Amino acid sequence: MKLDRYDLKILEILSRDGRITKSKLAEAINLSVSPCWERVRRLEKAGIIQGYSARINPSALVKRTPVWVQIELKQHNAESFARFEALVHERPEVTECVAVGGGVDYLMKVEADSVDAYQRLIDEWLTSEAGIERYFTYIVTKTVKSPALGFAKEDFSP
Repeated sequence: MKLDRYDLKILEILSRDGRITKSKLAEAINLSVSPCWERVRRLEKAGIIQGYSARINPSALVKRTPVWVQIELKQHNAESFARFEALVHERPEVTECVAVGGGVDYLMKVEADSVDAYQRLIDEWLTSEAGIERYFTYIVTKTVKSPALGFAKEDFSP
């Protein structure tokens, strides 16, 4: 699907404000309401717009201690990676985990009830079959920028 400047502007605006009214959106992109809304529906039907959601501030609900962890496994084979990744999927306090190239195997974000709760998780994994060779813990002292699922028109070229 080819996107033009109107489509890109619609995506940019909706990624910042999914609750914008039809008329305000149309005004912002300088189209009348019906053609603007037809474009939105076309973008939805094409799967480019997958849905609308609210960004929830988890710390307003429950106070968590965010910790970033670098993980290096003892063995580097498919079985070891699969075993570790299965453990990651089992733990809700692991909120992000990516496999990375370089000196470590994984970079993981853990949001635990406390530093002690985080350490209990790591201690459990160290005595299990997780296969961790070494890990490095980084306690978050301040969030500078948090990922907001959004879109900027620079992300795509028409």
